[in-house]
Amino acid sequence: MSDFVILSDSSCDLPDSLLKEYNIELIPYYVSFDQTTYYKEREEITLENFYHILRNQNVFPKTSLPSVDDYMKTFIKYIQDHKNIICFCLTSKFSGSYQAAVNAKNILEEEYPEAKIEVINSIQATAGQGLIVLQAAKMKKAGYSMEDIIKNIEVLKETARITFFVDTLEYLEKGGRIGKVSALIGGVLNFKPLIVVKDGELNPYGKIRGRKKALRKIIEMAEEIVQNNFDSYEFCIAEGDCIEEAEALKSMLEEEWNIKIDLPFFKIGTTIGTNTGPDTIGICFIKKYDHI
Repeated sequence: MSDFVILSDSSCDLPDSLLKEYNIELIPYYVSFDQTTYYKEREEITLENFYHILRNQNVFPKTSLPSVDDYMKTFIKYIQDHKNIICFCLTSKFSGSYQAAVNAKNILEEEYPEAKIEVINSIQATAGQGLIVLQAAKMKKAGYSMEDIIKNIEVLKETARITFFVDTLEYLEKGGRIGKVSALIGGVLNFKPLIVVKDGELNPYGKIRGRKKALRKIIEMAEEIVQNNFDSYEFCIAEGDCIEEAEALKSMLEEEWNIKIDLPFFKIGTTIGTNTGPDTIGICFIKKYDHI
């Protein structure tokens, strides 16, 4: 088998337009509001409906990862079509999705020894993971081999970052994902926790009063990392349910950094949105594959 496909669990939050353009299939997470009925993300519940419930009902949803069987069902149809597989998963520090995919790979490679399945721990989440998947898809389109893509991705994923803020830590606390960010609990009224996603974890940066100042601060946080090498990176904006602020942030970046952000907005899906809430917004970026 020389032909291959690129897959990801749904936590990558790639917009439908990019999934279609690059022929990427997602293996969905599940979300529940009552811990009884679980819905497949984006297939059985829209993100618009998810955020409507989050804003209007006093509930804290729970998510469930794709099962080994979910991965096997997706993998096997490509194996039987004589295609190898690269599959990206949410950082293993957040979820067992990566291990579930590895278990599916091990089972199927015994049954189909000619198949090659590469499962990659993205060490990222939401659009950070999405940008990693997208770089792989762009390399595939440019004619890179599966082996070269895998090798390059191991370098590229280390450059992916998200600088973002949440409106409240309540969702992270309820979701059990507070971790190191617990250092930001307490303090001034109306503070916005500032966070960087790197090395597969949420890393606290600080806190600042008010959303306007928080937007300005996540720009500065990104600048510290990129160091004016804007042409070497691909950027996108991720948002929960605050598209007007996302549009304003995009305009600020394009004007101040003299860049054009061609990618559509990434809507933070149920997997991460459950833990960050509707009023989260972030700048996501990664080194371009031809700049490493």
